[in-house]
Amino acid sequence: MESLSTGVIADIVNGGHPEKPVVQILTMKRIPSGSQERWRLLLSDGKWSSSFAMLATQLNPKVDSGDITNNCIIRMDRYVCNTVQENKKVLIILDLSVTMTGAEVGKKLGSPVNYDSNKSAAQQQEQPQQHYKAPASKVAPNMASAGGNVPRIPLAQHNVPARASCVTKTPSGGNVHPIESLTPYQNRWTVCARVTNKSAIRTWSNSRGEGKLFSMDLLDETGEIRATAFNNEVDKFYDMIEIDKVYFISSATLKTANKQYSNLNNDYEMSFNRTTEVTPCHEETAIPTMQFNFTSLDQLESLTKDTILDVIGVCKETYDLSHVVMKSTGKELTKRDIQIVDQTLREVRLTLWGTQAEIFDGSQQPVVAVKGVKLSDFNGRSLSVLGSSCVQINPDIQEAHLLKGWFDNGGSTKETVNLSGRSGQAGNMGGTFKLFVEAKQNTGTDQPEYCCIKGCVVMVRKESGMYQACPKEGCNKKVVDQGNQTYRCEKCDYTHDTFQWRIMLQVCVADISDSQWVSVFQDQAEQMLNVNASELGALKDTNKDEYDKIMDSILFKNFNLKLRCKIEVYNGESKWKATVMNLSAVDPREHSRRLITEIKQLTGKA
Repeated sequence: MESLSTGVIADIVNGGHPEKPVVQILTMKRIPSGSQERWRLLLSDGKWSSSFAMLATQLNPKVDSGDITNNCIIRMDRYVCNTVQENKKVLIILDLSVTMTGAEVGKKLGSPVNYDSNKSAAQQQEQPQQHYKAPASKVAPNMASAGGNVPRIPLAQHNVPARASCVTKTPSGGNVHPIESLTPYQNRWTVCARVTNKSAIRTWSNSRGEGKLFSMDLLDETGEIRATAFNNEVDKFYDMIEIDKVYFISSATLKTANKQYSNLNNDYEMSFNRTTEVTPCHEETAIPTMQFNFTSLDQLESLTKDTILDVIGVCKETYDLSHVVMKSTGKELTKRDIQIVDQTLREVRLTLWGTQAEIFDGSQQPVVAVKGVKLSDFNGRSLSVLGSSCVQINPDIQEAHLLKGWFDNGGSTKETVNLSGRSGQAGNMGGTFKLFVEAKQNTGTDQPEYCCIKGCVVMVRKESGMYQACPKEGCNKKVVDQGNQTYRCEKCDYTHDTFQWRIMLQVCVADISDSQWVSVFQDQAEQMLNVNASELGALKDTNKDEYDKIMDSILFKNFNLKLRCKIEVYNGESKWKATVMNLSAVDPREHSRRLITEIKQLTGKA
């Protein structure tokens, strides 16, 4: 029979860590805490009681469902005891199992006395001990279906006795706190963590002044957290802190994490301040080197734009360095695109920036693992490394070894689907081929969908196929003819003495399932018609027959079209719209190979 772990509260408060103690919750009190409420508990072990106990927020659903109530008996599967003031300890329960409900117990067990660590046992007037024994004949209703008789296995055994390789004490002799237990309500703590990533120093200048910062990712056996240092702390810590080294860190400020800049699985993040202390840990530890949660490339098309994720792939192709200018700052950036592929036979473009782009060597087709990469829907699906991302080349992990073995033993010759169409790549559309009827079924109103269609042009709207546009670079807005050889652009609020022709085709494309009007804009339209816009515009004004002949030249021709599809709602009416993002002529051999592959997949012989 299970009984309360008599005297365990005193043991925990005094620095002990008994494994899975059993206690009773006497009362519970809701404490508002930002966006999430917390619960404060009065715990009893039958001999001692303590009101300095709290539930971790992930256990709130157990309170909402009625599993945790007053008088219930619980087993603390995982917990920590933190010092929040000079002489005050707070017990935080991270995971628990309810061994008997409050309704079954129905009363307080024993006569527990509030435990004060500043008083001796004699001064606290101990009361006679009373043990709780569950009635032999009483069984909780639906216990089997609820899993009550099955011992709960915690996600991680953080409360087992410390192994020789685990660091449990700080250099000054205090307790080391797990990262997952940190909250802004603690003011005295020290963590022992490995630095898995460190950013470059970034500077800023705005109306409030100038400054600099760098950030790092910290990892221990329980979880991860982002830490950021500013200004003076940058000078103090940047050169000292090295990636993959382990440090004791204390007295930083904890605040709610900004998920726009951090993809780590933690509700909080650290900010270093003038009292922060960082000390190298020279002991051997059991802290892992990096935690990845890889997403396979075949899942990218189902994820939403701007998702932050971890990916791994073999570098199949490396492109030359290029330079882009940021519109917001005018700063020139260096970039390099690479194509990575995995066992799902999908490949995607990954963009590296700055120094990473300059030093990357893809000649040996290395395995590339990236933690915290950003997903984009530009030209299909593509990935971009962020300032907070961690890029590892040929990492010594199982996933990398398996992937490289697959690639070197036949994977490099297999036909793949390119999720990232690159302009000018004839025949390689970078997407999944669908019929119109399939594309319409999978299109929503929230995010655009991308797909490839093999179709035949059956109609062209010739009269509305061109317009006079603003000649200012990057504008392309339609101008108003003033009638005096001047042209007004309302967007630029300027009158020009000339204009430029732009093509905006509306073509009806048909496949075996349906037909659909799609929009084809400048670059793709010039490619489709095999003529540039200025020449076609001149013919529109001077030689209407030749203009019509060029427009009719694409009728009944087959094209591979990459479409951006979305359902737009106007005046309460929904309409499926598609824009051509990329196109190529149909290569009969490649088209046949694709059909054979699809047939094999349908028959299960792929």
